Amino acid sequence: MRLRHIEIFHAIYMTGSITNAAQFLHVSQPSVSKVLAHAEMQLGFDLFQRVKGRLIPTAEANMLFNEVDKVYKQIRSVRNTAENIKKSKKGNINIGLAPALGFDLVPKAVAEFKKTHPDVNINIQTMHNEQVQQALLERKIDFALMFSPPPLPGITQKLVLQSQLMVVYPNKFFPEQPQSMNVEQLIDQEIIGIWDSGPLGDIVFNRITDQDIEMKCNIQVQTYFIAARLVAQEMGVCIIDEYTAKGNLCHKTSIATLSPSLHFNLQALHLTDQQLSQTSKHLLDEIHNVANI
Repeated sequence: MRLRHIEIFHAIYMTGSITNAAQFLHVSQPSVSKVLAHAEMQLGFDLFQRVKGRLIPTAEANMLFNEVDKVYKQIRSVRNTAENIKKSKKGNINIGLAPALGFDLVPKAVAEFKKTHPDVNINIQTMHNEQVQQALLERKIDFALMFSPPPLPGITQKLVLQSQLMVVYPNKFFPEQPQSMNVEQLIDQEIIGIWDSGPLGDIVFNRITDQDIEMKCNIQVQTYFIAARLVAQEMGVCIIDEYTAKGNLCHKTSIATLSPSLHFNLQALHLTDQQLSQTSKHLLDEIHNVANI
């Protein structure tokens, strides 16, 4: 099957008729019919049967579709990559962010950056570690900002800054409102667990297990701001990154550093074979500057 055959077959299979497929592809109905007939002639079997005005896939078409769908998605990925490469030449920066960075750090840095780069377009997407590699390969983003990400093949990591994990607690749990706490002080408290949330969850879990401490944990989350909002409802305490902690403070909660401290790295990730543009480097510098104000 040629690429055009795949595109037409996929469209008819998904929409159920030549008319709908033609509308979806923005081509004429006769051209869709012609390509379909040519594909069936080359394959040597029918792909559809007409039943009450609809085209019903044959058994052979159903067997073929899974493989065709894989190729179709690859074609779409190539088109997306090509479009994003074209856009990158027009002063665009496409960034993938860990959600926690959207509370304070990156918005402030973007505001400062735009003062000196008013004509640069910035597109920000939130994503998690497991989504970064595909987004970079498809050129959907120029770089990603992630917390202590694992090594990825073909991806270069650059340290932007080092930060720390913090305890968020309800004021009524600790009326003295300490500014620094150790893990032992949390033993009798309900912990909002983030163990399955990625690298930061691993850091917290390792600290607790290394000290052979048993924690009460009946609520687990994978998103840090949800943990912080549960603390605001006085459901327990949590240990999360300082950006989410500071961005979700309210009159009922306080934050404290851990003693000894638990540090993590904010890394910028980009394709090894694609150097960052100067504008991207300037934005990363601005993020570093804002973090150290």
